[in-house]
Amino acid sequence: MTDSIRLDGKVAIVTGAARGLGRAMAEGLVRAGASVTFTDVDAAALERAVQATESAAAIAGDITVQTDCERIVAETIKRFGRLDVLVNNAGKGPALLEASPRTRSLKFWGADPDVWREIIVTNVNGTFLMARSAAPVMVDAGWGRIVNVTTSLPTMQRRHNSPYGVSKAAIEAETLIWAKDLDGTGVTVNSLIPGGAADTEFVHMASRRELAAIGRALLPPSVMVAPIVWLASPLSDGITGARFVGKLWDANLPPGEAAAKAREASVLLPVPPEMR
Repeated sequence: MTDSIRLDGKVAIVTGAARGLGRAMAEGLVRAGASVTFTDVDAAALERAVQATESAAAIAGDITVQTDCERIVAETIKRFGRLDVLVNNAGKGPALLEASPRTRSLKFWGADPDVWREIIVTNVNGTFLMARSAAPVMVDAGWGRIVNVTTSLPTMQRRHNSPYGVSKAAIEAETLIWAKDLDGTGVTVNSLIPGGAADTEFVHMASRRELAAIGRALLPPSVMVAPIVWLASPLSDGITGARFVGKLWDANLPPGEAAAKAREASVLLPVPPEMR
């Protein structure tokens, strides 16, 4: 039933949209009627991603560079006239660490420190810089959506999975803090996860072998489409600081019921009222 949700007139930016989860979400938003900026550091792959996609723009940029983030937002507004939705999907995963010749093992003390730093800077700082560039536009408009793509609690804690798990835990904290910062503005901040390892280049060979050994299949990137369309729509008004799991979304249910089924408890403890 989520197929009935229309986003005509809405404008979104999806980072890391050249492939994987980002491309699936960006294409899903376009199918729902939104105008979408696909952005990615890989300009060539980005152009291929939008070749056959109407109502889309390809803007290459590096989310770790503040001026790039500001330019992506400015060019989106120049082309489409507004900005309603930011999907913070871009990031770097454990496969990058595994591939480094300076990585002696995937245990934290055997990791390449430069790649460790690169993953943290991209995932945590990049998410911040994009949100920082987009939020004032949405606040001025009185409505907006920021959706941060994170990961499951087991992934955050699994052995041999830092700094990726560390970075995603930090993004969960960003989601909760920013939701409070934006309370009352009409702009919401939520997290979205696939709900398991998705079939993307993020999954390094060690994890693929572990999953295969226990008979677990990788999730298709399409599990993210229905929830991101709902989160980008007015149907999610007032929902902020929440966490949704793509694989739990039941497309046979009305959107509100599907969202309730896919909503997961926060990975962090509640904050006492006196500290909020």
